[in-house]
Amino acid sequence: MPAHRLLFYWFLLLLMLGAGALACTIIQFRPASPTATPAVTAAIQVMDEPAAEPPAPPPRLEPTGTPTPLSDEALAALDVEEALIANIYERVAPAVVHVTSRVTTLNFFFGAVPSEGTGSGFVFDNDGHIVTNYHVIEGADSIVVKLSDESTAPAEVVGVDPPNDLALLRIDVPADALTPVEMGSSEELRVGQRAIAIGNPFGLDRTLTAGVISALGRPLQTADDSFIYNVVQTDAAINPGNSGGPLLDSRGRLIGVNTAIRQGAEGIGFAVPVDTVKRVIPALIEQGYYPHPWLGFLGYDITPGLASALELPVERGILVVQLYRGGPADVAGVSGAQQEVIVGNQRLLVGGDVVVAINEQPIAEWEDLSEYLEIQTQVGDEVVLHVLRDGEELALTLTVAEQP
Repeated sequence: MPAHRLLFYWFLLLLMLGAGALACTIIQFRPASPTATPAVTAAIQVMDEPAAEPPAPPPRLEPTGTPTPLSDEALAALDVEEALIANIYERVAPAVVHVTSRVTTLNFFFGAVPSEGTGSGFVFDNDGHIVTNYHVIEGADSIVVKLSDESTAPAEVVGVDPPNDLALLRIDVPADALTPVEMGSSEELRVGQRAIAIGNPFGLDRTLTAGVISALGRPLQTADDSFIYNVVQTDAAINPGNSGGPLLDSRGRLIGVNTAIRQGAEGIGFAVPVDTVKRVIPALIEQGYYPHPWLGFLGYDITPGLASALELPVERGILVVQLYRGGPADVAGVSGAQQEVIVGNQRLLVGGDVVVAINEQPIAEWEDLSEYLEIQTQVGDEVVLHVLRDGEELALTLTVAEQP
């Protein structure tokens, strides 16, 4: 190869080596992108600040020793309510009976159709008397009572008192087979105290439910528009079949006879008060019915509107309208209506006495008088009726008679 060409190749090689070295130098010292600097700076600033201390862990609960088990006495105290109710059931359940009434009705073709109804009851005494609700045995052709030992006995009706929904039956069994219920007192009852029901809901014999007395002194309107006064309201569960069974206090004493529930509501049941039972049942044993007190007159409830229209001296009370000849009010000299007037679209009898009190107890309406007579009096008692006549107050003494 000629010398001048060889020299050219050497020169070209040297030129290529120099360009490669320059390229490596440029790549090696290329500056960082501008966006990278703030991130690094920020990172440094954060690292320069004092690091936040992590939250303190919750204190560790160290055991203080082996737990001491409750003593038998402490456990017994915790279970006192359970033991109390269980004890009441053991003592009183034998007194609760299952009442089955058989009724025969006629179908569309005048054929006899037998049917049965069931309810509850309880032993009243060792003579075989059984208390239940009147509506449990109403219209029954035959009645059978089943005792706690599953034995059965036919029952006869001794007496009934429909206004108070009470009935008295009697079965012929040995006295030692009967466990009467202990009677309590209505006067001792308080709202909030324990109430225990034992009965046969839906035919389930001797079922116990417990609750409290929810209210006292309520009038309960019955299907025939009469009233059972001073009933006991309870939230102890009462269902069909409980009717006639006992409602008990925390000592197992009778405080009422379960009789009704409020339709469509929960925990609203009613019982005939025990004082009514103690007043009515002896009369049923003795004479087969209870004589309800009666004063022998009818009247209007006075309202503020009626008082204004008739210019009466009071806004509440009873305006006497009609007297029953020979009745207590007639004999005592109570004055009835004297004339007839038209007030609005009503024809009213007016001019009679206005009854405002009985035995110093204020009377605002007819139901006040009826309740007082039913609860506070008996046939043969004397009462003082306070009436207004011609602007004067008179005190008339009446002898309570039997309602015809």
